[in-house]
Amino acid sequence: MRSTRTRLIIAAGLVATTAVALSACSSSSSTSTPAATAAAGAVDLAAAGCPATVVIQTDWNPEAEHGHLYQLLGPNPTVDANKKSVSGPLYASGAPTGVNVEIRSGGPAIGFQQVSTQMYTDPDIMLGYVTTDEAIQLSDKTPTTAVFAPLDKSPLMVMWDPATYPNAKTIADVVKSGAVVRYFGGSAYMDYLNATGIIPKAQADGSYDGTPASFIASGGKDAQQGFASAEPYIYQNEVSAWNKPVDYQLIHDTGYQPYQSAMAVRTGDLAKDSDCLKALVPVLQQAEVDYFADPAPVNTMILDLVTQFDTGWVYSQGVADYSVKTMKDIGLVGNGTDSTIGNFDDARISKFFDTVTPIFTGAGTTPKAGLTVKDIYTNEFIDTSIGLK
Repeated sequence: MRSTRTRLIIAAGLVATTAVALSACSSSSSTSTPAATAAAGAVDLAAAGCPATVVIQTDWNPEAEHGHLYQLLGPNPTVDANKKSVSGPLYASGAPTGVNVEIRSGGPAIGFQQVSTQMYTDPDIMLGYVTTDEAIQLSDKTPTTAVFAPLDKSPLMVMWDPATYPNAKTIADVVKSGAVVRYFGGSAYMDYLNATGIIPKAQADGSYDGTPASFIASGGKDAQQGFASAEPYIYQNEVSAWNKPVDYQLIHDTGYQPYQSAMAVRTGDLAKDSDCLKALVPVLQQAEVDYFADPAPVNTMILDLVTQFDTGWVYSQGVADYSVKTMKDIGLVGNGTDSTIGNFDDARISKFFDTVTPIFTGAGTTPKAGLTVKDIYTNEFIDTSIGLK
């Protein structure tokens, strides 16, 4: 299964915005992480049994959707441009916790392989971004259990030209008008859309390569996969050959509702890591609340990291600002059906599990024999008092 996370990597016509280097980020030549020697604050993760360095594997380059993670870093983090990672003492609400954190980029940094696969390749990784469909589909070889959901809805969407399809409100509307939908081949959500008839296989084109060239060449006739938290801004403001709005529908709104980029551990390590997770997961929840209360400092760091990592991917201040606003405006981040951030809705995830398991089996990627929905997630470490206001 190929990741749906891949985005515009090198796109002709994009206006590259060079971030001003942060004085708070150390030189890319630095490779060592300062020891977390400061006395722990109100949260002592060392005493809770967390490893000296909590290693977190993301699924893409640094971006605003990952802001909650970079919120964990205190002053003067260490950047390793070769490894596409940043590390330093792990902070909780401005106070050290007695351990370090290392945040590793995904996508091009790990050869575009799935995060769950990377977690089993490198046992130093404690937590990784694993979307619910990936957890189910790859459960036989690389089982993972999610413990925190930073996104309530997936940003994944299909977009189209509103001038070509002025009456379209949904993906189904565009498809009925004759559009072909271009997507990354192997994306699990397309199996669902095919199976439900929303996008017939004859109108699904798995040749999308992350650049805007084909979308532009179609003159608005074709629809295309993207992320609602990025591409609408990029195509209107940074793709010079387009420079006009796009409309879209979230895949979430078609009924395909995984938790995108949920933070997961290897299933076999859940019991071992339990004491640490009881203390750490509330820190992750609060970091997300703190990030959305004041995203600007972390976004400046993210822009600097993108520049230093230099993977060929373009990320601008405009995209970062748009992403934060859009995530809040359309509910990509939020408390879901209650007042708690980061927890999983039992009914929603059970319905998703029951829907996609037979689809994956039919597609030849059969989940682990005997897998149950409770194997892929848990709310036991969530602090129900923490939520966005």
